[in-house]
Amino acid sequence: METLVFLFSFSALGVLYAMNSIPELQEPYVILGVGMAVLVLVFLFYFLITRGNPPKDVLFFVFAVFCFTCVIDLISALQQDGVVSGFMEFYEKTGEPYLGSAYAIMMCYWDGIVHFVMYLMMISRITDRKSYRTMGLFWAGSLCANMSVFIVGIVAGKYGLEIRPAFWINFVFLLLPVWATITLFIRAKDRPLIGGYNAHNVQTMNLIWRPQDLMLVLLLLAAMAFTLLRGLVALGSPLEACAVYLEQYEPYLSDPVGFPKVMMLHILFYGLPLLGSFVYGLLKPGCTWMPDWTMFFSGALIQCQWAHIGASLHSRTSAPFRIPGDSLCCVLMANVLYALVPILVALRVHSNPYFFLKIAPFPGQTGLPNSEEKDTKYKDK
Repeated sequence: METLVFLFSFSALGVLYAMNSIPELQEPYVILGVGMAVLVLVFLFYFLITRGNPPKDVLFFVFAVFCFTCVIDLISALQQDGVVSGFMEFYEKTGEPYLGSAYAIMMCYWDGIVHFVMYLMMISRITDRKSYRTMGLFWAGSLCANMSVFIVGIVAGKYGLEIRPAFWINFVFLLLPVWATITLFIRAKDRPLIGGYNAHNVQTMNLIWRPQDLMLVLLLLAAMAFTLLRGLVALGSPLEACAVYLEQYEPYLSDPVGFPKVMMLHILFYGLPLLGSFVYGLLKPGCTWMPDWTMFFSGALIQCQWAHIGASLHSRTSAPFRIPGDSLCCVLMANVLYALVPILVALRVHSNPYFFLKIAPFPGQTGLPNSEEKDTKYKDK
């Protein structure tokens, strides 16, 4: 099924070429109508061809339809960078002019490549009746962050006066991921939440005897400080440190397009509390929510950082707002490390989850089966 989805998604090229060639299809409200109609038709196509053997997961249809739009996003980015032509000229003029911004170009590359691959992998697992919950949470964080920054940035930035009817299609790509996120969070977890002797032994160790966790706590604290600094810069703080950082390291934060400022505020108000909660989760044993939220936030932050770093280097960004040459290496290293911190935490949580399990009562307490047997069952799973 993933092969069929992959091949059918490229029919989007025909739709784009037809719209780019027929002037009657290039009016603002016509673009909105055609866009919504195409999404419905793609959904109906997959619904009809799977009637004989319907997928057990309704998110299959979301992923399949979004594969189609991933091709559109990839073509949009490639055309903006001059790699291809003849597909999207009309759309930048009468559809969504902000797609020509550096941030939107990098966002479309991410959607057209990373999300596309993830959709195909999740469709494959749905077809094989395997779980994809962990990957799904990573995708959900990525797309929710993507679209929330994109939509708010359009309205709050310089493109707020250039909103066309096609803008409203973006809410489909925000609301469906939000619904999918809720669906994934309430599903049964891939792993058990109860541990026995092994989990008990791990959870009795102080942080000083867990050097990996100690290092992650320090990295999280540094990430929190970095988040706070950039959030204050985005808010226009008069502090000298903020002024120096804006002028000498990341002038892109003041770019009037609005996307970098909105992103920093998103991370400040939503990401900072999560980073703090991860510190708590590494200090307090039995936080069973850590695997889900670290994976969700990893997807969100890596997408934000990709778009942010790429846009601050892209030629579509005005020269005064790009990273200064003498601080390029420093800024890139800081941003890459910042993006990796939640991923490192998520990897640690998923690779050795004993610290984050609830402790099962010991046999002497409840008469339950031997807890070593429980740990063996846990390992088997």
